Amino acid sequence: MLPRPHKTHSGMSEESPIQGSTDAGAVFLSYASQDAQAARGICEALRAAGIEVWLDQSELRGGDAWDQSIRRQIKNCALFMPLISRHTHERAEGYFRLEWKLAVDRSHFITPHKAFLLPVVIDATGDDEEHVPDKFREVQWTRLPAGQTPPEFVKRVKQLLSAGLSQPAGATARPAAPVSTRRSHLNPKWLAVVGSLAALVAFAAYLFIAKPWVGKPAPQVFAPPPHSIAVLPFVNMSGDKDQEYLSDGLTEELLNSLAQINELQVAARTSAFSFKGTNTDIGVIGRKLNVGAILEGSVRRSGNTVRVTTQLINAVTGYHLWSHTFDRDLGDALKLESDIADAVASALKVSLLGDVATKIELGGTRNAAAFDAYLRGTALGRIALSASPADCTAPLETLNTAIALDANYALAYANRAALRWSCAENSRDWLEMQPIEVQVRADAERAIVLAPGLAEGYLALSAIEEGVQQFAAADESCARARELAPGSARVLESCGQMAANFGRFDSAIADAQHAVALDPLNPLVRRALGATLRSARRYEESAKAYQAAIAAAPEHADDLHGQRGIVLFLAGNLTQAKSACEVKPDNYRSLICRAIVYDRLGRKGDAAKVFAQTMQMAGDASAYQYAEIQAQWGDHKAALDWLGKAVQIHDPGLVYTKVDPLLDPLHKEPRFQAIERELKFPST
Repeated sequence: MLPRPHKTHSGMSEESPIQGSTDAGAVFLSYASQDAQAARGICEALRAAGIEVWLDQSELRGGDAWDQSIRRQIKNCALFMPLISRHTHERAEGYFRLEWKLAVDRSHFITPHKAFLLPVVIDATGDDEEHVPDKFREVQWTRLPAGQTPPEFVKRVKQLLSAGLSQPAGATARPAAPVSTRRSHLNPKWLAVVGSLAALVAFAAYLFIAKPWVGKPAPQVFAPPPHSIAVLPFVNMSGDKDQEYLSDGLTEELLNSLAQINELQVAARTSAFSFKGTNTDIGVIGRKLNVGAILEGSVRRSGNTVRVTTQLINAVTGYHLWSHTFDRDLGDALKLESDIADAVASALKVSLLGDVATKIELGGTRNAAAFDAYLRGTALGRIALSASPADCTAPLETLNTAIALDANYALAYANRAALRWSCAENSRDWLEMQPIEVQVRADAERAIVLAPGLAEGYLALSAIEEGVQQFAAADESCARARELAPGSARVLESCGQMAANFGRFDSAIADAQHAVALDPLNPLVRRALGATLRSARRYEESAKAYQAAIAAAPEHADDLHGQRGIVLFLAGNLTQAKSACEVKPDNYRSLICRAIVYDRLGRKGDAAKVFAQTMQMAGDASAYQYAEIQAQWGDHKAALDWLGKAVQIHDPGLVYTKVDPLLDPLHKEPRFQAIERELKFPST
C-alpha cells in the first residue's frame, strides 16, 4: 500500500495529529480499522505502565507528509506490534499492510536475537494464517482476545524494551522449565569431570558435522544490473473492483514509458504482475526479477480525475528513495507518465537521452474517454486470448469505441490489429484468414502512418505478414520494431524467434536471452528461448530452457512437457523423452511427441493409435505437424504430401520449415526443396 488518501476525521484534534512519542523506544501498534477498539485497549494498558506507544487514531491527514510521519515512526520504534485478526485476513488491501511491509523490510537489518516484531492475535485466527508476512511466523505470537491485556504481557513488553532481546527467530512459545531447588547429591569433582567430557564430546561433534577446515562457498551477494527497475501493479484504491482495469492499465502504460529510457532496464509486465495481490518482500521481488529498484503505487479515481501515488524503493537495501502524489485528469495521462518517468530517471541518476516525453506520448491520446475505452479493451483482450475466440467480441468493440472517439489513436489501431489477428489464428481456420487479413493490415498500416516511431504498429504488421507466408516482409517489419523498441521483451521474443526461423541463430539466441532477462517469470519467453535453441540444434540447452519454463508456471505448462519431450528425443534421450511426453499424455503437443517417440521405441501400433487420435483432434489444420511425424517415421512421400497440404491451407507452421530438425530427413528431397523455394524465406 502507498501513502494513504485523505480520509474523514476519527477523533483527534488538529493540535495533536500523532499520539505517542516520536523518540526511539516507542512501541508502534499497527492494526486494521475494524480492530481499533482492541488496539486502544492494548495501548491504554501499556501506557498505564509508562510504556510509550505510537497509535494512529487519526485518519484526518493524508498525502506525503502523513506517509513520511508513519515511515519515521516505524524506522525509529523499538518494537513493532501488528494486530492480527480475521479482519486483517479478509482485507486484501489496507494501509496496515504497508506498515507491515515497512516493518518487515526494517527487520532484515536487525539481528535475529533482538526483539522487533511482536505479533499479537486478538481473536481465534490460527497460526497458519496465510495473509501475513513470513517474517511474522518466525517469531512467537501472543494472544490477547479482544485486546484484553494482562499484567504478564505488559511486563514482557517492558523486559523486551529494556533488554532488547527475544527468543531466536523460529522459536515456539513454550513455558519456561521450572527451576529445581533440590541440591544435587553428586560429588562436585565428578560433576566437573562429567562436564569436561560433555564439552569434549560436543566439540568433537562440531568438528565432525561442521568440518571447519573445508572451504565454504562465499554467500552470493545480490548485485542486480545498474539502472534496473520493476513496476509492480498499482493498487486500485477506488473502492470499485470494476476499476481494476484502470490501475492495471496505468501501470502497464507507465512500464512501457520507462522502457523508452535507453539507459533503463525495465522488467516486463508478465513478471512484474505475477506479484499482484501478494505480500512478497521487496528484497525477494528484487532478486526474482534481478532489478535494483521497485516502483509501486496506488490509483484512486473520481470521475475523470485520478490520483496516482507512487514510491521508489531500493530493492537491495530496502531504503525508500522517492515518493510523490500526482493528481491528473485522465485525458492528461500521457503527461502523468512523462512526469513519473522523469522523476524515476532523476532518482536513479539515469541520463535522459533525447526527448523521452515525445517518445512516451507517441501514439497516445489526450481524449479521456478514448483512453478509458483503450484500457478496457486491452484488459478484456488479455482475458479473451486466454479463453476462446468467441470472447474476442467485447474487447474488439471496446477498441472500436476508442478509435471512434479519437480517429488518430495509433496505439488503439495497433492493439486492435494484434488482437484481431491473434483471435483469428486461435480459430485455426487458415482458409478464412484472407478477409481478416485485409482488416488487420489496414489497422497496422494506419498505426504506422499515424506514429512511424511506434514499434507496436510494425510488430502487428509483422505478425500478419508471417501468418500469410510473406516472410521477407515480416522480417523487415520485425527488424524495424526491434530497432524502435530494443528494451521490449515482447518485441525481442517475437522477432528473435522469427530470426531463428530464418536461420540467424546467433542474434536470435541473444534476443531470446535478453527477453528472459527482462521477463524471467514469464514461461512464454522461456519457451521461445527453448524453441530458438532447438532450431539451432542446441538440444541440451533447449531442454533446460523448457524445464525452466515449466518451473516458472507449472499450472500453465501442459504444452511445454511435449515440446521438452521432442527436444529430448532429438538429443537421443529416448527414455527421458518418453517420460516427458507422458506427463500430459492427451495434450496436443504431447500427442505429437508420443507418436514420434513410440515409433522410435518400436511401438508401431501405439504410435499409429496416437497419430489417429491427433488427426481426430485437429483434422487437416495440423497438416504441418503430420509432416513432421511422417518424416520421423521414415515415410518421406506421406510427409511431403502433408507438407504440400500445409502449403495449400496456409498452415502457419510452415514458418519453421527451413530450420525444423524434425524435417531434416526430407532436406535432400526435390519436392521439399521446391516447397522451400516457394515459401521464399529471406536469406540467412
